[in-house]
Amino acid sequence: MSRERLEENQIWLYVAALAVGAGLGLWRPAFGARLESAITSVLAVLLYGMFAQIPFLHLREAFANRRFTAALLTVNFIVVPVLVWLLSRLLPQSPPLLLGVYLVLLTPCIDYVIIFTHLGRGNARLVLASTPLLLLAQMLLLPVYLWLFMGDEAARVMSADPFLQAFFLLIVLPLGLALTTEFWAKRRRSGALWLEVTAWIPVPFMALTLLLAVASQLGRIGEHLSLVVHVIPIYIAFMAVMPVLSRLVACAFRLDTQAGRALIFSSGTRNSLVVLPLALALPDTWVVVPAVIVTQTLVELVGELIYIRVVPSVVFREARRCGAASVKS
Repeated sequence: MSRERLEENQIWLYVAALAVGAGLGLWRPAFGARLESAITSVLAVLLYGMFAQIPFLHLREAFANRRFTAALLTVNFIVVPVLVWLLSRLLPQSPPLLLGVYLVLLTPCIDYVIIFTHLGRGNARLVLASTPLLLLAQMLLLPVYLWLFMGDEAARVMSADPFLQAFFLLIVLPLGLALTTEFWAKRRRSGALWLEVTAWIPVPFMALTLLLAVASQLGRIGEHLSLVVHVIPIYIAFMAVMPVLSRLVACAFRLDTQAGRALIFSSGTRNSLVVLPLALALPDTWVVVPAVIVTQTLVELVGELIYIRVVPSVVFREARRCGAASVKS
């Protein structure tokens, strides 16, 4: 199978991985729970492969379309945090529950959002060019939002040694290796060939990560179901409201149809697989956090299958531009 064919069919591979993971988690809960120990290693490889495909050395391209960049930053780091804070007021004020929701909803997706944007007839190239900016911005702003929303409690969690260790091993280290790979590829043919090899990593390792995450956390979801069940309506409400708010932002910044669709997918798709290792590193008293994050993944993948049909046909049709002032990106 060619890499292009693999990427074209990745959605169904992810669905199959989720089904297998759910089957393992339900059939052999104890075995599924033991798979959690493998998540860190698999995630480290996935994140390296994923980061290596992000064009960090072309960060200036993210600012080439200033109108889209401004809209992207506005919706992801102003509109989304306000909505998330308002939705969190509807939840039981349990710190582990809130931390899981904040971790997963405050961080925009930087991986499979690109393929969903393409399937939803949005401008996937704009999203791809913006991934370095989104990753750097969320790394800088997530601690700020957690402190604003949870105060000193969030600060204590983020300063804990396991949290900092996970952040270094699973975010900083893969990111550093990916940057080194990009520099190598720019200067040596051997580096360019290796970069081509790393392009095969994201899809199979994403599927494996989903399988392991669901299989290992399904038992926890069931164990804490009385608490976790509260987040499902919040996640559904988030995915239902964000296309409307994103369309308003797209109109305010006079984005064209494809850029507007890209904005909707970026704002509605969250970054659960990048924040999952941070949640897994938390102390036992926060054991519900990974379950809250994995629950969002399950809700989101169903929502994305709805997005790819509804966004281009209802929310942002070709005939429903933002008025005569709409401009091409």
